Amino acid sequence: MAITTPTTLACLPARSPSRPRAARPPLPTPPAAAGTTPSSASSPSSPSVPTLAPGKTTLGFVGIGIMGLAMATNLLKAGYDVVVWNRSPERCAPLVAAGARLAATAREAAAEADVTFGMLSDPRAALAVATGPDGVAAGMAPGKGYVDASTVDAGTSRAVAAAVRARGGLFLEAPVSGSKGPAEQGALIFLAAGDAALFAACGPALGVMGKASFYLGGEGDGAVGAGAHMKLVVNAIMGSTMAALAEGLALAGAAGLSEARVLEVASLGAIACPMFALKGPAMVERRYPPAFPLKHQQKDLRLALELAQAAGLELGVARAAHGAYARAAAADGKGLADADFSAVLEAVLPPPKAAAAAASRGAA
Repeated sequence: MAITTPTTLACLPARSPSRPRAARPPLPTPPAAAGTTPSSASSPSSPSVPTLAPGKTTLGFVGIGIMGLAMATNLLKAGYDVVVWNRSPERCAPLVAAGARLAATAREAAAEADVTFGMLSDPRAALAVATGPDGVAAGMAPGKGYVDASTVDAGTSRAVAAAVRARGGLFLEAPVSGSKGPAEQGALIFLAAGDAALFAACGPALGVMGKASFYLGGEGDGAVGAGAHMKLVVNAIMGSTMAALAEGLALAGAAGLSEARVLEVASLGAIACPMFALKGPAMVERRYPPAFPLKHQQKDLRLALELAQAAGLELGVARAAHGAYARAAAADGKGLADADFSAVLEAVLPPPKAAAAAASRGAA
């Protein structure tokens, strides 16, 4: 595993999609970045977490939404013993039917597991599930770990890390790049920071759920925040790009052009993009099946703008995109907040009369 300093960037290699999944050998623990001191929050005397392996370690999973369901399902398919919890217990039913055990609380799930994974909707939920009276941290102990894959701000990650470490556990923030499809395919990208020993121990399980895992390090082993920041950067780019596609399709329609032909032309040039190929055809048909809910993209852009403000940056493109998602979420009471984020198109389409006129021009 290649490691560079001082940024301490490492990546677990992507697995070939043509090969069957197999447990990876333990990864060496990445050293602290040059010129830094490991965080005192990670006690060197705490028992290390065992390397995760099917049949030998128990995994917890809290937060069974679109992403959590797919991720936990892949862990079960790989042979892991999994205990699950969700605020709405009925969402765990498919996992229980597949062999998972249902915990009464997040605390119980963490107490039963060697390592618990979390995938919560927003910072408030991530903090409540991790630090509440019956939360994950309450079930932590030396020799256990918590991996939070939620997309949150760095401050939330640090608060969760402090709560977990106060009970002797190890912590890793590991937000993912990818939505429903990659989650189901085990092709997510994990953007991790925190306790390097936990990153190493989780290698086999991360390989089941994803195609690549980056250890982004920080100011020393145990530093938290780089994972959250990287995810916000990536999602700011993604959300802005989707808003730009929506504007392009709306402009094409207003000019009497075929939106489908716009996608075809774009696919052959420098702006060819897998996201356009995946989302574009359904957008042309005004269908938005939820893979990544619009309300979550709006939240991620908001967090990215807050990060930029703290850094003294003005992200005009991201700010405009955030406004478009906010309008789409409130559009005509259609409930687009829970639709796919590609529904941002509804915020930039022309009024019905203008659209009808454009259609007439196209027919002529």
